[in-house]
Amino acid sequence: MADDFDEELESILNPKKRGLGRGLGALFEDEEGEYPSVEQSEEESFALRKTVGIDRLFPNPDQPRQYFDEKSINDLADSIREHGLLQPILVRPDKAVPNRYEIVAGERRWRACQKAQLHDVPIVIRDLDDDATLQIGLVENLQRRDLTPIEEARGYARLAEDFGHSHEEIGEAVSKSRSHVANMIRLLGLPDSVQIMLTKGDLSAGHARALLKAENPTILAQEIIANGLSVRDAEKMAAQSIGRSIQKRTHSSGDKGKDKDADLIALEKSLSDQLGMNFSIDMKDAKTGRVAIDFLSLDQLDDLLQRLSTSPKKSH
Repeated sequence: MADDFDEELESILNPKKRGLGRGLGALFEDEEGEYPSVEQSEEESFALRKTVGIDRLFPNPDQPRQYFDEKSINDLADSIREHGLLQPILVRPDKAVPNRYEIVAGERRWRACQKAQLHDVPIVIRDLDDDATLQIGLVENLQRRDLTPIEEARGYARLAEDFGHSHEEIGEAVSKSRSHVANMIRLLGLPDSVQIMLTKGDLSAGHARALLKAENPTILAQEIIANGLSVRDAEKMAAQSIGRSIQKRTHSSGDKGKDKDADLIALEKSLSDQLGMNFSIDMKDAKTGRVAIDFLSLDQLDDLLQRLSTSPKKSH
């Protein structure tokens, strides 16, 4: 069993073989798919499953996630009260204290179990080193969708800088494009004050990307928040701050002199904010027209092409 898990862990942590995040669920599996007896020692079973007191678990001090949404935790706690904890918590033994375990993946569930007042929780024990623990924790968190942009950026940066994974490998692990990973990491180059605004949700990642080349990102960020400016407006301000101008697009002859429909303008704004790029719809008549998307860098173009060429995954 140990040999099987060594191969599975290697596939998780060696993206050249199968992808950084693939097989993460296999960390919870036994070869026979059964729980070994509680009497079986951890040395005898590389993947020991059992139920322990919730007070015997403690969080990983290097947990990549720094912010836990209380509403999300409360919602999960309500579900656990009704259905129980459906997925065990992945842990490793505490080397200093017997019968005590450090959480590798599942701190959010552990917090929710505390709120649900569970006394015992199911766990899967793995004998993992510090590097494997950190990488699994990073990937497990990055595969979720509720990280702040800065937490996401720091997670990608650690996988790249501390473990030598390429942006493409990281993107494959978390179902993101290479350019998305690169653009998120670039956010760490913003001043701390802007990163705080981003973490608090006052700015979107699209706004923040627009500020990367601005002359004074902090002042522009404050103006964006105060005036509720769109991503497109932020891009214009950032370009103007360094002496660049964004050329206004001329409309087709069929559009000249016509006011654009309010619903069409609202749709353009919504799509522009989602893409982080200016999205324009020009109608030729009641049924036909053209769309245009402005990009300000090759990274943005690459990200757009990735989105257009990636087919939605089918649910199973």
